[in-house]
Amino acid sequence: MEKGILDYTIVPAGIAILLIYHFWLLRQILRHPTTTLIGINARTRQIWVKAMMEDSKNGVLAVQTLRNNIMASTLLATTAIMLSAAIAALIWSNGGNCSSIFIIASSSSHLTCTIKFFSILICFLLAFLLNVQSIRYLSHASILINVPNMTQNGRNTGVSAEFVGRIMNRGSYFWSLGLRAFYFSFPLLLWIFGAIHMFLCCVFMVVLLYFLDRSSDFAAVGSTVTAV
Repeated sequence: MEKGILDYTIVPAGIAILLIYHFWLLRQILRHPTTTLIGINARTRQIWVKAMMEDSKNGVLAVQTLRNNIMASTLLATTAIMLSAAIAALIWSNGGNCSSIFIIASSSSHLTCTIKFFSILICFLLAFLLNVQSIRYLSHASILINVPNMTQNGRNTGVSAEFVGRIMNRGSYFWSLGLRAFYFSFPLLLWIFGAIHMFLCCVFMVVLLYFLDRSSDFAAVGSTVTAV
């Protein structure tokens, strides 16, 4: 079997496995949110925001919690942009040539190596952009969560717990997507050393994520709380 055939058969199969799993996960989140950790966290965040906004004494606690989430997104964004710069420097220095890297059962042509490194670069850049959006929404939520429902003149501010909960959930969704971009980078990194390594990593990652994303022992919360 020619080495190049593996890059055109096994690699698309591994990517397809990851995409199929995440389409299934999205379907579960939309239809059966309490069976996934993402859906459960979305509902519990709505409850938490409502509890924080009902008592003004919880303002400091709410801001500190959101600040911790912002710091987590900042760390991932910083890591992603640093790795992107490192990959870009590697592509620039070697011209996309993988001849200096130990390759097993994989094509080492110039075009294939360029695609490998460029795919990793795109993955890290996407992780950076998604985490930046997460910081944006969480920063908005840190201000909105301390806005009272009524002004001193008795007028409604229009800032409800449901609205703030949606803003916070959007920030958390972007954080989850940024983390998934990091997950996708592992198979792409192993692709440098061979298509078989990349395929095995995809299979292992899907099995691992299946057990990490699912939750079958969660009691459904009240119907007044919805994940948006």
